[in-house]
Amino acid sequence: MKKVLFISLGCDKNLVDSEHMIGNLVSRGYEMTNEEDQADIIVINTCSFIHDAQDESVQNILEMAEYKKSGSCRALIVTGCLAELFGDDILKELDEVDAVIGTNSIDELPDVIEKVYEGKRLVVKKELKGLPKTDGKRTMVTGGHFEYLKIAEGCNKRCTYCIIPYLRGNYRSVPMEELLKEAETLAKNGVRELNIVAQETTVYGIDLYGEKMLHVLLRKLCEIEELHWIRVLYCYPEEIYPELIKTMKEQPKICKYLDLPIQHCSDEILKKMGRKTTKDDLVNIIAELRKQMPDIILRTTLITGFPGETEKQHRELLEFVEEMKFDRLGVFTYSRQDKTLAAKFDGQVDEEIKEARKEEIMLLQQGISLSKNQDRVGKDLEVFVEGYYPDDNIYVGRSYGDAPDIDGYVFFKSYSNPDSGSFVNIRITEASEYDIAGEMI
Repeated sequence: MKKVLFISLGCDKNLVDSEHMIGNLVSRGYEMTNEEDQADIIVINTCSFIHDAQDESVQNILEMAEYKKSGSCRALIVTGCLAELFGDDILKELDEVDAVIGTNSIDELPDVIEKVYEGKRLVVKKELKGLPKTDGKRTMVTGGHFEYLKIAEGCNKRCTYCIIPYLRGNYRSVPMEELLKEAETLAKNGVRELNIVAQETTVYGIDLYGEKMLHVLLRKLCEIEELHWIRVLYCYPEEIYPELIKTMKEQPKICKYLDLPIQHCSDEILKKMGRKTTKDDLVNIIAELRKQMPDIILRTTLITGFPGETEKQHRELLEFVEEMKFDRLGVFTYSRQDKTLAAKFDGQVDEEIKEARKEEIMLLQQGISLSKNQDRVGKDLEVFVEGYYPDDNIYVGRSYGDAPDIDGYVFFKSYSNPDSGSFVNIRITEASEYDIAGEMI
């Protein structure tokens, strides 16, 4: 039985692709391993969103290439976004790589492995239309109690800084019946929290059904008995619509949490980015969400150092962050991507200035986050149990306001030994910038 080591880099959407590829291999009789030197086949699912992600992907390829010399590896295969972007170049420049598989060809992995074992080196890249045939096969690697449901592929937005449409194609929704079947299978296998992901979730269904259907999908998902929390990520603010807000407000299983990637607040920068909102639009959308759901947790991401960003516009962004007081906030420095429009813009900002502006925003956000967490002291929260640290005799979990891997944690003491994947009530007693602590009630 051939052993496969699988490395998944980048975002949670990439992780879903990895889980489908792993499921496909397991169904064909392959065995998975975490030991590099014991793997007959090494698959690296790469990321290429920003330069740092590309560097990490290349570093992983080079490190795993060594096991073709010192280990039992006979097939080194590169998949994902870097593979889509540099397919032929990877095969040409790295002799150790045996095959490259593009983002829309992940279902071809078992056949590609067979061809590699026949002595072939190949690049497999399908046109970025339609969806890979996953046949419902998926092996969970998150631990089994929370998972991601990827509801669409690609993006139509064409933001001037973003390379995703070149790597993933136009927006293609997964049919609702397939998503519901997949969600039911995940729930029956122990998943209690389902995180809805796509390059953009808010326009789900518009290509298949002629209108936005995320609210309908969410209502149907709420009918799955085993699911306790449903969380929505990657919502472009201009696409948030009344029925979606109404559904979130009415359905108790849906976490009052939204991820709004606004990127900036300066009207001039937003226009250069190709974004569809103005500063006033953002203020109004955020106000409406908080009015309809006073307990909503809002996360956003920003880009600092976009071409032409002045010190005045940076100050405007700082003031906006101070005014809006987002519950969660992340900052990327602008990453120049060759195929994008923004790469050709005048006024490229020096890397040191980008980093300094990023640090200034994050320092401001730390204070906001600390204040918000301190406001939670003395309050009770439902917490999703994720694990236990025996050396410290303390449990760790997340509240509805904490998405997996990107937000903070709740640390708590308990004398009833709650299982991972269960939900408990915690009274908050301490707070730091990103995490909170308490005791089980």
